[in-house]
Amino acid sequence: MDETVKWAHPTYMHAGRNIALLAAFRCDFRLSFMNPGLLSDTEGVLEPQGPNSRTPGMIRFTEAGQTREMEPVIRAYLGQLMAHAEAGTKPPKTRSEIEMPDELRDALDVDPELAEAFHALTPGRQRSYMFNIGQARRSATRLARIEKFREKIFAGKGAMEH
Repeated sequence: MDETVKWAHPTYMHAGRNIALLAAFRCDFRLSFMNPGLLSDTEGVLEPQGPNSRTPGMIRFTEAGQTREMEPVIRAYLGQLMAHAEAGTKPPKTRSEIEMPDELRDALDVDPELAEAFHALTPGRQRSYMFNIGQARRSATRLARIEKFREKIFAGKGAMEH
């Protein structure tokens, strides 16, 4: 593998594809595998990278010695991904449906211009709004987010775009 720096972290590449990335945090360091949907987690050691991750793809370490213990597993998983990189294999596309929050549905029902602008967005941008608005616990917060996003929707941008 070739070592480079991407996203300010050591990143390992093979056959022109990102394979893995090392990252240090306050209490641990992590080996994150790229395209984890291609991995067969035979040892059951992979964790999701965050609460919204669809596929587990990270090994978390709290002590340097753990890497020696995990070396055979790490080598096997890297080997799997290197073989996929050489073969040009892509991970299967997974798309979970995000339910439209009631407040957004109501806002689109009462404001035809907003509805037209929202439905003109790409499906990914629509999902970004449904996800972001739906993450709010309270209805008042969801309504406030709809108002905050109004101009972005009309501008054709996604929830997190500037």
